[in-house]
Amino acid sequence: MISAGLNPVLQRGMAMIEIMRTNDPVVISFVESLLKEAGIAHFIADSNMSIMEGSLGVLARRIMVDGEREMEARQLLKDAGVEQELRS
Repeated sequence: MISAGLNPVLQRGMAMIEIMRTNDPVVISFVESLLKEAGIAHFIADSNMSIMEGSLGVLARRIMVDGEREMEARQLLKDAGVEQELRS
């Protein structure tokens, strides 16, 4: 049974790893598109907190990916030219 409001990725019990933190909506959209096209499970954390603070850019959104595909996701983003945004 799927609970209302709970991300389906979290419901499957995957270990999620933060690979990026940014306030830039263009980067977020681009990264989401790349990950979706590659079939890598992901979600954007802290989106609601960003809205609550008025979208002032104080709270960065975190891009989380399936821990089992972290290295693949990192390489994908490096190849796409957004490696400067990646977290260590």
